Amino acid sequence: MIKPWKILSSKVGADYRVFKVRVDEAISPRTRKAGEFYTLQSKDWVNVIPLTPDRHVVMIKQYRHGSRQVTLEIPGGLVDEADAKEAALRELLEETGYSGSKVTLLGSTNPNPAIFDNLCYTYLVEDATRTTDASLEPDEDIEVELVPLSRVASLIQDGTINHALVIVAFHFFFQNNGCPEAS
Repeated sequence: MIKPWKILSSKVGADYRVFKVRVDEAISPRTRKAGEFYTLQSKDWVNVIPLTPDRHVVMIKQYRHGSRQVTLEIPGGLVDEADAKEAALRELLEETGYSGSKVTLLGSTNPNPAIFDNLCYTYLVEDATRTTDASLEPDEDIEVELVPLSRVASLIQDGTINHALVIVAFHFFFQNNGCPEAS
């Protein structure tokens, strides 16, 4: 039976703006040998599926430094406040200028339990309409794109949408609402 490892020491090795690197020394219950492990400590994250009254998803295109590509995603970001729902609404408004009337938590997931200690929450915001201009941070360059909901599954299938947490968000959505027929 798999058992938790005994932690011998734990310290923050580096502190960056969006995450800290925690270094743990732990003993394997199977081998009784110590190893060093690195965990990225981060605040929780939030993703938002904004759905307009005419069944379009308010998506964003932005350049991602990790992949060095422009990606098609949904709005999201860090949960700075205690409430993920507030963060979802804030990120949607800041990144797109859209807001909506009905907000529903669809699910949450650990981005990668091998190296992260946080959760990513997915919210559906219905009746999303543009209410203001986007308010981007200096290091953000975002373009809003309205995508028919009926096209999302094929965009995932063909690799246009390839961000794992965005795909998980749509999994939560389709699990709760069914997958629309492709047009």
